[in-house]
Amino acid sequence: MPAVTFSRGRSGANRFRHPTRVVAAGFAAAVGVGTVLLLLPVATESGTGAGLVDALFTATSAVCVTGLVTVDTGGYWSTFGEVVILALIQVGGLGIMTLAALFTVLVAHRLGLRRRLLAQAETKTLGLSGIGGLVRNIVLFSLASEAVVATVLTARFATGGAGQPAMPFDRALYHGVFHAVSAFNNAGFSLNSDSLMGYVTDPLVSLPVAVAVIVGGLGFPAVFDLARNWRRPSRWMVLTRITVGVTAVLLLVGTVITILAERSNPDTLGPLSGPGKLLAGFFHSAMARTAGFNSIDMSALGPETLFATDLLMFIGGGSGGTAGGIKVTTFAVLAVVIWSEMRGETRVNVGRRRIPEGNQRQALAIALLGIGAVAVAVFTLLIMTRHSLDLVLFEAVSAFGTVGLSAGITADLPPAAHLLLIALMFIGRVGPLTLASALALRQRTRRFEYPEERTIVG
Repeated sequence: MPAVTFSRGRSGANRFRHPTRVVAAGFAAAVGVGTVLLLLPVATESGTGAGLVDALFTATSAVCVTGLVTVDTGGYWSTFGEVVILALIQVGGLGIMTLAALFTVLVAHRLGLRRRLLAQAETKTLGLSGIGGLVRNIVLFSLASEAVVATVLTARFATGGAGQPAMPFDRALYHGVFHAVSAFNNAGFSLNSDSLMGYVTDPLVSLPVAVAVIVGGLGFPAVFDLARNWRRPSRWMVLTRITVGVTAVLLLVGTVITILAERSNPDTLGPLSGPGKLLAGFFHSAMARTAGFNSIDMSALGPETLFATDLLMFIGGGSGGTAGGIKVTTFAVLAVVIWSEMRGETRVNVGRRRIPEGNQRQALAIALLGIGAVAVAVFTLLIMTRHSLDLVLFEAVSAFGTVGLSAGITADLPPAAHLLLIALMFIGRVGPLTLASALALRQRTRRFEYPEERTIVG
């Protein structure tokens, strides 16, 4: 089947050759609709309407499933406003995964016959005719996962525990559904002014939220592959092996670093018991994978923990999921490239599969462009504000990685800085997905080669 091309008219002058443009336009349209709805007086508790920057910032954060906020979600927005935010989160999360599914098919059809057959066998997608079934499975899986987590959270909120009073059932159900949708879509929006700090030692809240974040952040290709072959790891795709392996390692490393760095901090993990420290450390590590909830005071974290969190946020989660960042696959491919180069190997292999040079170039491009975007944003924010470098860096990486964790300076930033973070959130959400797809779709074979000349590197 040839590459997908949409045309209008006889001349074909308006052919749709760049589907990535539609992605950006679609996300921008959703942000625009959300902004208009949040500007309505009925969207705020005061009934006076929100400011334009606050509405735009919140809508962008929700559609890009980030979680950064300029106002208290539960205290500033009315029930109508909160439902709008919840709908934007759901649209943003499902949109990311379904678009990733579409791009998987588009990229597969630009491959050679042999690679196309391999890609189709791995994704279980036979062509554009099968995209409907794939999208349906993604939607059903997302809604089912959210329903399971919402049920557990509703039961916990309704019964109370861990020092928190029981909620009336209708309020518990509302909180359970809101936090479940926000967690699975890696958004990090919370109806509580202190996020989930009140449940720092409550495993019946922290663990379901963390599991939802991890599952949503793995990405649909890895999740569906695990569902098919969970008893036969030898048959996992390379993508699944990388995603699961790197995710497990980063979760462990993040947990250990957080516990070691914050174990004596009286404002974070210091007062907690051993199991409490372990739960809080694991929860923080999971949230740094682009979720945005926090069970400890982020503004009280030490600089070493902030920097380690920066690295986790920048890497992000799996491809084709609701997590942000440059993706664990990008990080893993670059790590394997470096390891292969250090060993003097001419080919880059993962297991018994060779990573194509095109994938290596894509990973390098995404990582360097991400570093560039963060660097420009940090430099600009340092000029705009008087906050220290570690806090500004944390805020910028959180926005680019669509994480939503904040060291407590978001609301204090000037409007110009808020607009910069809006742009960074949009780039961080739309950029890696569209860039990776655009690079793959644009691959072509040059019919000639220039003479080779080595240069000095390093």
